[in-house]
Amino acid sequence: MLHIALPNGTHLEFTRNVTIGRHSDCEICIREEMVSRYHADLFWENGQWWIKDRQSANGIFIDGQRIERAVLFGTGQIRLGASGPALTFEVETVVVEPPIAAPPPAFHQADSLSTERTQIERPDLDHYKDHYFGKDGDGTAGEHTMMVRRAYAEVRKKQRITYGLIIGLVVMLAIVTGSVAWYKHSQILEQRKLAAEVFYTMRALEIDLIKLRVDAEKRKSEAAKAQIEAAKIRKKKLEESYDRYVNSLDIYSRGLSEKEKIIMRVAHRFGECEINMPDDFVDEVTDYIEKWQSSKRLSRVIQRAERQGYIQPIVDALTEEDLPIQFFYLPVQESNLNHEAVGPPTRFGIAKGMWQFIPTTAEQYGLRVGPLQDEAVVDLLDERHDFEKSTLAAARYLRDIYTTDAQASGLLVMASYNWGERRVIKLIKTFPEDPRERNFWKLITKYRDKVPDETYDYVFSIFTAAVIGENPHLFGFDFDNPLASAE
Repeated sequence: MLHIALPNGTHLEFTRNVTIGRHSDCEICIREEMVSRYHADLFWENGQWWIKDRQSANGIFIDGQRIERAVLFGTGQIRLGASGPALTFEVETVVVEPPIAAPPPAFHQADSLSTERTQIERPDLDHYKDHYFGKDGDGTAGEHTMMVRRAYAEVRKKQRITYGLIIGLVVMLAIVTGSVAWYKHSQILEQRKLAAEVFYTMRALEIDLIKLRVDAEKRKSEAAKAQIEAAKIRKKKLEESYDRYVNSLDIYSRGLSEKEKIIMRVAHRFGECEINMPDDFVDEVTDYIEKWQSSKRLSRVIQRAERQGYIQPIVDALTEEDLPIQFFYLPVQESNLNHEAVGPPTRFGIAKGMWQFIPTTAEQYGLRVGPLQDEAVVDLLDERHDFEKSTLAAARYLRDIYTTDAQASGLLVMASYNWGERRVIKLIKTFPEDPRERNFWKLITKYRDKVPDETYDYVFSIFTAAVIGENPHLFGFDFDNPLASAE
């Protein structure tokens, strides 16, 4: 039996395999930041209790040493992360009492003497071993003994040959099995590499398509329109190739829950390659989903959007600019879809309206800024408060970020929109101008310490709202997918 003491003093006993983690499915559920959703497994194997790390973000530590797998014995402490919560364990040893020896049977003295005489007269086993199989070279062995020795030597020789063949076959089988496993592993890695290459080629083509369309609108060129149609056909073929790669790799069927599959699909729609998704990204998204679940805010905003008729115009504006319609959730985070929203004063001016344009950006995209632009009040003469005009302007603004420095990474677009495209662009311009290198995965891997917490929170809040919106009832919300008719 395994005894576990939790950080809160709770004592648990286990006689079967258990999982430690932050998720409610875990038998030992610890909801702390350092703990991954599925952090480690405790299991009984070969007569011992073991612990194994489930590729957690922060690891498991025993006696200050990070371990992947270890035997638990006696008492000790398991720490989840170098500075995370500690669990005390005690392995209960089962003591097996030796059987009580039965008393020797009674016997007569005559029998005792007979037995003793027999034992004295009977040669022991070592005698026969030396007589028949010993290296006796004095030539005194009889004919019978020599025949036994020759027969034994012949049998031993055949056994050595047989055992040698068996060992050789086992070694060969191990080599073949290892080679096959290595080959399959290398093939999977190659397929993943090719799938990622196809994905980022699609992203680059998507950027070209948007630029071609904008150029065609300016020049009203038939040749440009023909190029657009050809690019669309090529993009469709690439999408089919990518889907085949993803299916062959079982990306969406390798034991993932429906919630995890939705997270991966939404990442894909926002222009992030789900094949290269960081290991702890799903855990982080799950935490932000719990934040949305802790209030009625999202439900109220969606109800307002349905009541005011905001959803379809926003979807149409995004579709017109060839943008992911999931950007619908950006103004949800910006203003709760309130066209009268007014932000606090900043050195860039006061942001106003549903899309929270600052004055300079609003004017850049054709919106008239009202006379009360320097006052934190609603200004009826300010077109930032005009739902239709500001939505069209926002779609063009998002398109420009999407097709230039963000390189079709929807999550980088969000970071730019919140943090100011000039500031975030300084960081992403350190990456090559290629969708393979310029994406949100790269940004948070290299510059997490430089991205403000507000911006990090902003991106994950929008992303998780989009995840919830795909199947609200699955995540415990009481509204339907607001974008269902457009997808």
